[in-house]
Amino acid sequence: MSELDKLLASCLSEIADCDNLKKIDDVKNAIFGKNGKITNIMKKLRDLDDNEKRKFGAEINSIKDKIWEQLSSKSYKLEIKELDKKLSSEFADVSMPIYSPSFGKIHPLTKVSEEIYGILSSYGFTFAEGEDIESEYYNFTALNMPDHHPARTMHDTFYVNMPADDKGRKLLRTHTSPVQIHAMLANSPPCRFFSIGRVYRSDSDSTHTPMFNQIEGIIVEKNVGFSHLKWLITDFLKKLFEVKDLSVRLRPSFFPFTEPSAEVDVNYGIKNGKIVLGSGSKWLEICGCGAVHPNVLKYGNIDPTKYQGLAFGFGLDRLTSLKYGVPDLREYFESDDRWRNAFGFPHVIV
Repeated sequence: MSELDKLLASCLSEIADCDNLKKIDDVKNAIFGKNGKITNIMKKLRDLDDNEKRKFGAEINSIKDKIWEQLSSKSYKLEIKELDKKLSSEFADVSMPIYSPSFGKIHPLTKVSEEIYGILSSYGFTFAEGEDIESEYYNFTALNMPDHHPARTMHDTFYVNMPADDKGRKLLRTHTSPVQIHAMLANSPPCRFFSIGRVYRSDSDSTHTPMFNQIEGIIVEKNVGFSHLKWLITDFLKKLFEVKDLSVRLRPSFFPFTEPSAEVDVNYGIKNGKIVLGSGSKWLEICGCGAVHPNVLKYGNIDPTKYQGLAFGFGLDRLTSLKYGVPDLREYFESDDRWRNAFGFPHVIV
């Protein structure tokens, strides 16, 4: 009997003697492992000439195939044997109630984002997305806030420990407005874009968080003005809050990237300790808006003598809190199952 025949007979005998899966694994390692029988005998190939290598290699491959076939067959039989043993020794009470896993709930911010996406899309807006890490140029300069502009002090900025480039230092964007610049540079007017995304400022209390979400929209067309902007915001808020009689007013304000600028207020009242929009004579500030500043249009490579721009910005967290009565913005970012069950929404299976 040749050396290879003896090896095959020895391996098949060891496999036949296995009576559990652990022994199968041990035999597999003993044959094909780093110092296994097949591994060691294959080392002889390096001492053979080309003709001998081809012949010896073919014989080894034939032996390997036979061994693997036997290993697979034996493993399958042992698996069936262990499964039968387990089934015969265990008892399952089919009358017991099954565990119903929780599939989680839709976060209120996600739900309101989807609602806003649908409403703004119906006005012809296209969704635009930007990066969380921006440069000083796109976050400030291109939005009419050059170096030492006092408006820069309005935001407590998180700067990122990254090398600066020709666009300045890197930072976590303080607003979604840089998306407007990128969108204008990448598209020719007329155009309408909106964005929804995270922004970052060093501020934290019950009505402010270091990270929050903004919705921002921009229209660049010919012959558009404040009357269009007020109608758009009013109709948007009525649809979002599902309040037909909502009153909306605009107050003069200041933003460096719009001129003129305005704050938008909605009327509300208090009922059972909760804010009720569209009912009452009190006013609540809800967003900012304005005509895009000519300098911003220029930074977006748009001629302000031919086109006008309209822009608006909302806090997603604030809109969600007003719509669904979330008292503390910080709770949006905490992992509390009680809060999730109170304010989350069930998945709709289609």
